[in-house]
Amino acid sequence: MNFREVQHLLRMMNVDMNEDHAFRLFQMADKSETGTLEGEEFVLFYKALTQRDEVLEIFHEYSEDGKKLTLLEFVDFLEQEQMESNGIGKLAMELIERYEPSETAKTRHVLSIDGFLMYLCSPDGSIFNPEHRKVSQDMSQSLCHYFISSSHNTYLMEDQLRGQSSIEGYIRALKHGCRCLEVDCWDGPNGEPIVYHGHTFTSKIPFREVVSTVEKYAFQVSDYPIILSLENHCSIEQQDVMAQQLKSILGEQLLVTTVDGRVPVQLPSPEELRGKIILKGKRIGCLEDSLNGQTDEDPEGEESEEEEEEAEEETLRNEAKKKEKKSKQSLSEELSGCIIYCKSVPFSSFQHSRTRYKPYEMSSFTESKARKLIREAGKKLENEGQFADEKWGAGTAGHMKLSQRSRGNDFVSHNAWQLTRVYPSGIRADSSNYNPQDMWNVGCQMVALNFQTAGTEMDLYDGLFSQNGHCGYVLKPRFMRDTETTFSPENPQSRGDSALSLAIQVISGQQLPKVPNSKEGSIVDPLVRVEIHGIPADSAKQETRYIENNGFNPHWGETLHFQVRVPELALLRFVVEDYDKASRNDFVGQYTIPLTSVKAGYRHIHLLSKDGTGIPPASLFVHIRMVDLSTEID
Repeated sequence: MNFREVQHLLRMMNVDMNEDHAFRLFQMADKSETGTLEGEEFVLFYKALTQRDEVLEIFHEYSEDGKKLTLLEFVDFLEQEQMESNGIGKLAMELIERYEPSETAKTRHVLSIDGFLMYLCSPDGSIFNPEHRKVSQDMSQSLCHYFISSSHNTYLMEDQLRGQSSIEGYIRALKHGCRCLEVDCWDGPNGEPIVYHGHTFTSKIPFREVVSTVEKYAFQVSDYPIILSLENHCSIEQQDVMAQQLKSILGEQLLVTTVDGRVPVQLPSPEELRGKIILKGKRIGCLEDSLNGQTDEDPEGEESEEEEEEAEEETLRNEAKKKEKKSKQSLSEELSGCIIYCKSVPFSSFQHSRTRYKPYEMSSFTESKARKLIREAGKKLENEGQFADEKWGAGTAGHMKLSQRSRGNDFVSHNAWQLTRVYPSGIRADSSNYNPQDMWNVGCQMVALNFQTAGTEMDLYDGLFSQNGHCGYVLKPRFMRDTETTFSPENPQSRGDSALSLAIQVISGQQLPKVPNSKEGSIVDPLVRVEIHGIPADSAKQETRYIENNGFNPHWGETLHFQVRVPELALLRFVVEDYDKASRNDFVGQYTIPLTSVKAGYRHIHLLSKDGTGIPPASLFVHIRMVDLSTEID
């Protein structure tokens, strides 16, 4: 390979290197002085090209002789930089054994520069806490104490008007760790129910095939419970067929009674429901009546998604009465009897739910209705605070007394004892998504998104559910699991604990990909944007300068500072873009992670594509520093 061919290769590798510097590296590697690189010479050239000066600098800072890290020197690095604390000596030995390529160095318990770099690029050197790659949270809490990975219109592969319906949608969602799937059921030919997006041109699939697919894939990724959210538009006859198919195909996996045969005083835990499939839908009468051998012919149920859209502006009481009358005529007793822990009920108010409803009942909201409830709950707290200020003055005993008496945000309190499902507005014909963070901030468990649509919203979703072994359940923070909570996302001090100072040094990038469909020979001008997604007071973003014509090994060396008041709800997102002064920047890669899963120190971030798949070996190299702060934040 001559120098001209090497230059062409560099452009293909997204490198626009100074020609003189490239020629110096070429001459250094051309030991035979033939003007071409062959075999080991090319290996030498590539090693010189990929030398990580920033990693060498860190290595030399801790290595006394500049050639190796002794066991004690490596322990110092792990303790002082990586903030490791438990059993560091043992950890250092394990990492040397795992990543040091030289057998001689392993025997001497030392780490070479090659071994050090291999460690930093490995899962152990990743920004993501490896302990969180397995189920590490308490799974014995009530079901309503978890965020639950939930899909909307699971059967759709594309848009909601003409898109294809396919069982592949269910397979994809289940392999993604999704635990709540939506099934829109309509009367089909030959007495067989079908699944599709009603009143549209989307294709149709047999209900039987959907159930068979769920049975096959339900517990391949996670053995924690599946919730099937039934949008039931079928006649009684075909509802009976649905019930028969569910029972015959799912068998003992289908939950048809409470876990202990008793009336529940709270929802069971994911642990108690392992391997079970739960149906969400309308039910005739109360669970208590069926457990006592009685049948109540006075059903009630929440509106379907289509009906909810139409009823937004009507009074809920009148709508509930209409639904109750309709349900008496249209609900199958056999299917109704399969609804146990997720009985759909209409929502009137949080106070109405507290006094009238049971823990096994739940309501669903469009994104717009959920946002309205969030605003109203926040406005109520604002008015209470203003009243206290006017009556007693801020900081006085009377003000504090009212604050202690306040229940906090009503939506947060509601979600501490009952399940809530939120789904996209019906006007999103393109299957776009809303921001799920707003709903998580008030504790909504089933925040359903269109999994088929990539974008920032699904990046946040994948980020939240990447923890806890990717099992589809994430335990909510302690302050969101108490019905008497005083927490409100509008008032971060209501959390009570200390906040966090976050310093992120964006050091360098490695082998960033070219932008798809870019001009031949073009090279990216990368910049990095760091975003915090959390409660309103925490949401922020900052970005580095762009590096001209270098996607291979750009170096920024910039430190970005953030203050995070509620780290338990915060997601940290890194976005790499190709700077364009004339138009919108192009997306290169991203990575999103719960702030509570971030490892401090020198870490690599392995970037993902727009659809969430890996794009190895593209990565960022960063240094993370986190410091607890006092709760007294202006």
